[in-house]
Amino acid sequence: MSDEEIQEFIKSIDYNNDGYVAYKEVERKLDDVAHEIDPLPKEHHLHHHERKASDRHAFLRAVLGTDKDRIPNDDFATKVRKWNIPSLRQEHQKDTEASDFLKHLSWSRKLRSWWSVEGPQVCFLGLVVTVQIAFGVWQLVKYLTTHPFTAGWGWGVVVAKTSAGVLYPTMFFLVLSMSRWFATFARQFYHLSQFVNWDRSQSFHIKMSFVAMVFATLHAIGHLTGSFVFGSTSWRQDVVMNVLEHKMSYGDYVASRPGWTGITAIACFYLIGLFSMPPVRQWSYEVFQLAHLLIFPMIAMLIVHGTRSMFQSPMLGYFLAFPTLLVLVERVRRMLLGFKKIPARLVVLDQETVEITMSIPKTHWFPYEAGQYILLQVPQISFFQWHPFTISTVSDGEAQVHIKADGDWTKRLRDFGKEGKKLTHVGIDGPFGAPAQRFYDFDYTIFVGAGIGVTPFSGILSHIQHAQDDQWRNIRRASRPSSRRSSFSRQRTPQPGSRAHSTSHGAEKPETHDPLRHRRCDFRWIVKSNDNLLWFSDLLNEISISHFTTVEHSPIFRRHSLEQRQFQEYKTKPNPNLDIRITTYVTEKRKEIATHVYRHLLEAHRTPSHPKSPLTGLINPTELGRPDLAGILHDHYEDMLRLATERKQVAGEFLDDDLEVKKRRVGVFFCGPPVIGEELAARCEELTLRGRADGSRLEYRFMIEVFG
Repeated sequence: MSDEEIQEFIKSIDYNNDGYVAYKEVERKLDDVAHEIDPLPKEHHLHHHERKASDRHAFLRAVLGTDKDRIPNDDFATKVRKWNIPSLRQEHQKDTEASDFLKHLSWSRKLRSWWSVEGPQVCFLGLVVTVQIAFGVWQLVKYLTTHPFTAGWGWGVVVAKTSAGVLYPTMFFLVLSMSRWFATFARQFYHLSQFVNWDRSQSFHIKMSFVAMVFATLHAIGHLTGSFVFGSTSWRQDVVMNVLEHKMSYGDYVASRPGWTGITAIACFYLIGLFSMPPVRQWSYEVFQLAHLLIFPMIAMLIVHGTRSMFQSPMLGYFLAFPTLLVLVERVRRMLLGFKKIPARLVVLDQETVEITMSIPKTHWFPYEAGQYILLQVPQISFFQWHPFTISTVSDGEAQVHIKADGDWTKRLRDFGKEGKKLTHVGIDGPFGAPAQRFYDFDYTIFVGAGIGVTPFSGILSHIQHAQDDQWRNIRRASRPSSRRSSFSRQRTPQPGSRAHSTSHGAEKPETHDPLRHRRCDFRWIVKSNDNLLWFSDLLNEISISHFTTVEHSPIFRRHSLEQRQFQEYKTKPNPNLDIRITTYVTEKRKEIATHVYRHLLEAHRTPSHPKSPLTGLINPTELGRPDLAGILHDHYEDMLRLATERKQVAGEFLDDDLEVKKRRVGVFFCGPPVIGEELAARCEELTLRGRADGSRLEYRFMIEVFG
């Protein structure tokens, strides 16, 4: 802090202006700040009724820096300078620097950063639009250049059939986007998932619905006000006779199979669109879901619509058959699952967040993994409503989800828990999706998440921790004198970098059964307020305790050269091959200097009996303010260079080239506001270029995730 800020801070504490900072004044200011930060104290807060007075006293003495009852202002100012608390101006400067970084990028760099965030969606939408245009142009040319059609039915048939051409692929994508099974299956193909963002299927479905509504309306207008009118006039009946083999009046067209099925189908479509409007969804989600069931009679009408073959052979039915069957089976199964009671329990975490822990069903089509999502039904709230939520953790036959109250149903669920009602069972459909599978392509990963979007990352972090702990226990068990020889003789683990480590899609994945491999995960979570950190406080603290000592960058050991003394050292420590670094960020700003200082002091205060921060309740460190992405990535880059040097020193001539290439790749995964994603993408590109320039060949691969 600057001298001005220090003096302002001291002035705010020295209530009686006597030139001294007294113990009672420090305590009084602590109470004021604590009430401002959180009027309802939590267990980790110093002003909670269950905390001992000695804990509070220890903090106050640490702030005052003496056993005396008071200290002169000048002496206290000297102590404050040693705290190295950042200035309020520095926090504003950090935000400005991040903004200036993007502003001063070249247009090509800005475009690449934007493309890293939005590219997959734009690319896929471009493909869809191209297919729509292709089918529309094909039908336009066909009916515009064929004389009998224009002569008999005029401009109406051209507009109607061109619109129908666009509708063929549009309806296919619209219905297919409703299938969660298809998205889950398609995620298994790595390169396809790089191109298509399956997590945005809902927004894609809405886009396709708008397009379908527009062209279905044009199709109806073309027929009802164009081709049916022209085709029913007396002087065009000769042409009609040549094509349809009989004369047609306007009523005949409407009463025909294509006529009444088309009108019925578009009426269903309009009803679905009407009941999908936000006001209706907010009023009654059940009405929204029940109205969507009209999609099935609508599709039935559309399939029958073309079977008359009035102008050409039926085509729409072929486009709709596969996705409709898939969605129909999926919905029927979900309806039946609603009657299957899965034991569950609910815990209210804070004013806006609840946690549901449920048993994993014995039969499920896809394995449950952290980072996937399920459709959750709570019959005690609503039997008909199913909502998607990301799985936070999976362990001991149970899955856990964290739900933020930001909608009508989630608020009712929160209120249900606050009223003390007991949740007995839920309905589960899933799991779906597998965004986590790309994380395991890297031994070195950086997770950056904002708000509730960090849920999949936290689940993956927990999965990595538990998997490595289990493997480490197996190694320790195998190290016992009675079993060490037999265990080592039985195990023939492929060496890092060998062909056995290659995957089906060409990228190498670390073998989970070989713990003698260094792995590092940097977990950065950005939230607005301290209370948001409580969503996953138990999980993060569990990981921190399991990782209770700082794991030094361990050298790569080779199983055939590991001495018994080294192994005994190795098995008595926390897993040295797993380095998890958790840092959380609270971006909420405080204008009062005293509040600013006390927040930093409370966050830094730890004791052996209370390792959790009195501010956040977390064991891991929390920084107040926006993360310094430039500094974070620079430090990570330097660590990677040091690790590369260690690998060369330990492995020497045995260092596998393929392994070294893999070890120099860092996966950077982000879920949050696009502006942060664009800065992160630009800085990753900057470090990759630096790796090429200095010969280190380090690569930072940016990937964005969207979770619904």
